[in-house]
Amino acid sequence: MDRSRLEAFSDGVFAVAITLLVLNLTVAGPGHGELIHQLSSHWPSFAAYLISFFVIGIIWVNHHVLVKTFVVVNRLLLFLNLVLLLFVVLIPFATGLVAEYMSAYLAHTSGGGDVRLAMALYSTVFLGMSLGFAGIFEWTLHGERVANPVPPERHWAARVRFTGGSLAYVLALVVALFNAIAAFVIIALIAVYYIFENTPASSAAHGAPGEPPAPGSPDHDHDHDHDAPGT
Repeated sequence: MDRSRLEAFSDGVFAVAITLLVLNLTVAGPGHGELIHQLSSHWPSFAAYLISFFVIGIIWVNHHVLVKTFVVVNRLLLFLNLVLLLFVVLIPFATGLVAEYMSAYLAHTSGGGDVRLAMALYSTVFLGMSLGFAGIFEWTLHGERVANPVPPERHWAARVRFTGGSLAYVLALVVALFNAIAAFVIIALIAVYYIFENTPASSAAHGAPGEPPAPGSPDHDHDHDHDAPGT
């Protein structure tokens, strides 16, 4: 398969997933209290929307930059890419779930067990997404598959940096089992950090990988198509 087809298909999935997020933003409308009150009571929906929007956006940026480095596209890569997209598509569902149960919990209409489970599922989806992108990165480390690959002596350093995002989501998942709000804050901080963090891209010149894909930071390629990107 030509890499342009892989990227076009992936871009379509990213676009659908990021668009579906807005479907979770609803208010009851006239006759259900003042609009300002309805909006304020739905703040978890808006917060979850922002977090998920930027996470998907960061993944898309990183995926775009990484695909530009591919010199081959094989069957294994296609399935690894599908694993990543599987979790990307689940983000709108998990976002709606956690927003709904957080709102109900804060309004004292739902128990803590439900909101903790919803937050654990939210964290799990982000963890799966991060691991999916890490799998694609691992694929790039073997054979002549990308332009300017990471030198062999840097492979383990690259893997360690790519596990950073996954470990952060593991922490959020564990915390979610005890305190959903704290886990939500952790996930929000992860997203904010990687929005502003810019790390030098992976290249033969630097011999070091970019940041984890998810969460990840959209590295500045400075007009060099061979740079690799930073869940």
